[in-house]
Amino acid sequence: MSKSTRRTLTGGNSKGQTVTVIEAPMARSQRRKAKITFWVTLAIVGVLAGTVASHYIHPILGLLTGIALGVFTGAAFGALVLVWPILRIVWWWLPEVILGGFLVYGWTWLMMATPLWLSLGLVVTVGTAVGLVRVIRIGVMSVYWCLTVRHRLRTCFAAFIATNRHGTLPFILLARPTPAGERVWVWLRPGLSMHDLEQPGQLSKLAVACWANEIRVNRASRKYAALIRFDITRRDTLADTVLSSLPDHVPDSMPATAPVSPAAPPTGVNLADVPERSRRSPDTNTRPRRPRPPEPSSDGIDNSDYA
Repeated sequence: MSKSTRRTLTGGNSKGQTVTVIEAPMARSQRRKAKITFWVTLAIVGVLAGTVASHYIHPILGLLTGIALGVFTGAAFGALVLVWPILRIVWWWLPEVILGGFLVYGWTWLMMATPLWLSLGLVVTVGTAVGLVRVIRIGVMSVYWCLTVRHRLRTCFAAFIATNRHGTLPFILLARPTPAGERVWVWLRPGLSMHDLEQPGQLSKLAVACWANEIRVNRASRKYAALIRFDITRRDTLADTVLSSLPDHVPDSMPATAPVSPAAPPTGVNLADVPERSRRSPDTNTRPRRPRPPEPSSDGIDNSDYA
């Protein structure tokens, strides 16, 4: 009889429904790193703290104090290393968690502070403003694409971009909107470089996965090669119609037949009124003059090389 198991947060198995949060190889690697961190921190902090404490209290009490501080510090750092994959997941979803909490608790506070009809009226007003006012709608969509593209890039790194042997993904930092799309900063982990992202076809796959027109990758820091920047293009800002203020500077006295562009040919010009430029025919009997040879100096030195 088969047994259904599920994966816990740290990679262990228990009975129940199948839920995978952290892969088993990564969980084992993190446990090994957490143990190493604990013992190394315990040794360093215990020796240093025990040595310092021995100068002020009894050596035995100083040794016990150092061991206690080492155990506490090692456990703290070991726990941090152990839960680091979970903290990465929390970081990936942190904007959505904050936004969801704001909506839930904001709605609850609004319902408690105002009557029902006023709460519904405010919600309908905000929704109508987002749908009808272009500036607000563009701002909301910019935030949506910034949140979406972070997850799309993480999916691309996990799907078809090479990682190191531990399978750790790059650390996606921040994203902000630009006039053409979005800009995302990424910190690469050891085993991956910007050259790997510039391989033929990689940027095209990224653009397809991010539902964009084009993606360019550049270094974001001259000091750190691991910090790179993705410029995601969704629209061509140069193709938009821009209202110019130049017609406001045209004087009212200008005639209607005046040219409206420097490229337009002049109108109403009589070529017969233009004086013809006088030209001289070249003299065929005139021959080019030959350069005169340098004259020898009075002291007998030949100056022909300095002519």
